[in-house]
Amino acid sequence: MIIDTHVHIGTSLNFNMTEADVLYSMKEYNIDKVIISNSEAASHDHDRALLPEEYQVGAAECLKRCIRFARENPERIYVAAWVKPSVEKVSAELETLIAENLDIVKAIKFHPYHSGISFSSPECQEYIRLAEKYSLVVLTHTGDCEDDSPRRVYEMAREFPKVNFVMVHLGLGTDNKEAIELCSKCKNIWGDTTWVSTASALEFIEKCGDDRLLFGSDNPIDGKDTYRENGYGERSLYQEYFGEFRNMVTEETYEKIMHKNAEKLFGI
Repeated sequence: MIIDTHVHIGTSLNFNMTEADVLYSMKEYNIDKVIISNSEAASHDHDRALLPEEYQVGAAECLKRCIRFARENPERIYVAAWVKPSVEKVSAELETLIAENLDIVKAIKFHPYHSGISFSSPECQEYIRLAEKYSLVVLTHTGDCEDDSPRRVYEMAREFPKVNFVMVHLGLGTDNKEAIELCSKCKNIWGDTTWVSTASALEFIEKCGDDRLLFGSDNPIDGKDTYRENGYGERSLYQEYFGEFRNMVTEETYEKIMHKNAEKLFGI
């Protein structure tokens, strides 16, 4: 079994990630379950400039699309609600949607880079408290800028010890070492494999154990065959996770990373 904890739908910025692409890739590459979020909730562009009003889509509307998709594909599609902390406060509509769909809404998703805001900001903390209220996992993009750095996640994990955090990418654009070190110090932080080398995954397992690493991919960011090749036509990193990585770890560890840890963390 494979559970991909980091999948998207949405047409935003220069991405066009469709429900059809997700379903195709799940069938083609034997993915059993996914957790999706809607990238149309991004409020800032690749240069972190605020998008014009006509390109802003409310978090509640983005969540509704995800919920519809999940309801159409029961026990296969689950949802992370992508939020917009720099431009929206927690709304009654968003909270109601979450509360009424807790069987499929399993997480709150942050992207501090494309929100133009620090993950440790008061605005983000408002949404972390919402996650705590409903026992949701917090998924957050991490990278190499100050606002989305792994250290910001560590700070929030210490501030909210009852909340489980996933440090997506383990610091995209870095060697992952700081992220792994911080995860080793805080038991309520998980990592994922999205654009993370298998060498870094092995280092994570060595320093943090095999109970807090999740398979994730960003599928279908490079198209419907993201699991096979990247945007440059080269062999995808995820082919290594599906193949060679199995021989780098024990079968028990492999099953934990590819599905059992996700089953436990998200209750799916």
